[in-house]
Amino acid sequence: MTASYDKNAAIVVLPPVSGGRLSDASLCVWLAQSDLTRAADSVDLLAQVTQELGLPYPQQGCGALRMWGQTGDRPTNWIAAADPVYLEPRRDHLVLHALRSADASPAEMRVLIDHLQATLAGDQQYGFTHLGSYSYLSAKTPIATANLPAHVVDGRKPYDFLPAGNDKAQHRTLLSEIEMALHEHEVNLNREANSALPINSLWLWGGGRAPEQVTQVQPPLFSDDPLLTGYWYAATGVAEPWLGDISKCLDGSVAGFVAETPESDDSPDLLESCLNELREALRSGRLNSLTLLFRDGVRAHVRRSHALRVWRRHSHLLDETPE
Repeated sequence: MTASYDKNAAIVVLPPVSGGRLSDASLCVWLAQSDLTRAADSVDLLAQVTQELGLPYPQQGCGALRMWGQTGDRPTNWIAAADPVYLEPRRDHLVLHALRSADASPAEMRVLIDHLQATLAGDQQYGFTHLGSYSYLSAKTPIATANLPAHVVDGRKPYDFLPAGNDKAQHRTLLSEIEMALHEHEVNLNREANSALPINSLWLWGGGRAPEQVTQVQPPLFSDDPLLTGYWYAATGVAEPWLGDISKCLDGSVAGFVAETPESDDSPDLLESCLNELREALRSGRLNSLTLLFRDGVRAHVRRSHALRVWRRHSHLLDETPE
């Protein structure tokens, strides 16, 4: 548990920045003067934020934390996140494709989850439920699950991330039953007829129980992400939805904050407006440092003193498009 945090700093999650998405040349120079890096692999957002703050990442129970963030109530039973995926068969292996809400609508998922509940959960040992844009598996006794969310595994071999050891059999048996139940379901037949990837499996991850609520010193959070929100609730932290712009986040916090722009909006206009507001907050002394986490894996750490790096005018990380 940390006793304090930098009260003159902000961590902000922003839309993608590379591939020439910035048209404002002055913002390109400003970022080039910062400490700019790119992550080698996709990373869980909660893992990024907790690492930046020096906070512990949950060892289990991320599914329950996400549900807590969605509902505002701490779940008391065992919960795992159950996210839609397409497992693409290749010649000698499978490749996982994560399907976000833009790829798998809540209406489609509700029908599929209701179908799984009706066909697989008759013995009452476990159950499926759908809340808003997210689905969950509950169980009377724990089931081994993956540790990472589906989007981190996107484009990779899924079996490299599944449970191993003595606990893997129950997990794989349940996955096989889920895949059989989803095979040739009307929702998937309609999706394939419309050239969309079928939802042929669920990615079960983050299984466990929600932690007991404790008091942990954290900056206020402005985010619509339910997993981040649930983590803040568990620490009795201040958590509010994204307020619409950076200036409102500044007004809503007296000393530092964490903010996340909506994942559904990756527009260059939102990116540039946020960067302009953050740059001005740094110039005016409202903040002394910024950590910017862009959704394409670019990370910028910016301090007021970086403006003295006048020789830095360009960074290739802002030009190249990640693979």
